[in-house]
Amino acid sequence: MTAAHAWMPSSPCGDGCVDRTAAEVGVVRVAWRVCAALAVLACGAPVALAALATRGRTREALLRRWFRLLVRAFGARLSVVGAPVFQATPGRGVLVVSNHVSWLDELAIDAVQPIRMVAKRDIKDWPVLGGLITAARTVYLDRERLSLLPGTVAELTAALRDGAAVGIHAEGTTWCGLASGRYRPALFQAALDAGVPVQPVVLRYLVGGAPTTRAAFVGSDTLVDSLRRVLRLRDLVVEVRVLDEVAPGRAASRRELAALVQRETERTLYGDVLVPAQRAHGGSAQRQSV
Repeated sequence: MTAAHAWMPSSPCGDGCVDRTAAEVGVVRVAWRVCAALAVLACGAPVALAALATRGRTREALLRRWFRLLVRAFGARLSVVGAPVFQATPGRGVLVVSNHVSWLDELAIDAVQPIRMVAKRDIKDWPVLGGLITAARTVYLDRERLSLLPGTVAELTAALRDGAAVGIHAEGTTWCGLASGRYRPALFQAALDAGVPVQPVVLRYLVGGAPTTRAAFVGSDTLVDSLRRVLRLRDLVVEVRVLDEVAPGRAASRRELAALVQRETERTLYGDVLVPAQRAHGGSAQRQSV
């Protein structure tokens, strides 16, 4: 796919990055997971209505429980490392910044703490999930029209000033999980304008304690292709690692702030030997981005 403009995020991760050797469950277990996921999704509308009728911790606990059930229904287990939530101070806005690997990312993040997310406009059209993501007050970003970016930043700034926790995938597109992309600085401006901290979050997909690319949403994947791979995977763990907050004032510009958060993320992913953002795994560029 040709980028609409020179700044369009792209990733070299493609079909060749996806692990094809991971152990799979049988047909009966896959069928059970499909039924379980459909059942939990069917409860989405009543849960949303119940959430509207409640507020505060009760509402958050209800939504968190639903997202955890949904992650589990797809055959994955959630592991949270670090702080149990993203907002250290309730009522104070925070920009939650994570790497981007899979469609499971948003479900795992909301299973820790339901937050508003910035997502690509295409997600609106996803079957079932698109409606649920929209109902969660998602801020949609049209990456093909740069002229709309200042308006998106202003919308994020207003939400952060109002005390919301808002999540972004700073790479702007999915990577396989064994490599990562450069964090785009534009949306970090909202944290600077609102004077709120940034909360780095690292997402890892593990099988047997080792990273796997099987859950990645890359290359020529459709949503259905990626769903099938996840449903067949045995012993998948989605690890959500909550790092220390980056306080307001630690960076003078959005570029400095993005680079600082990226360094912390890469240190967690790769240890002291950091993998450059430009390093590729091979395969064709892809378009599954948020």
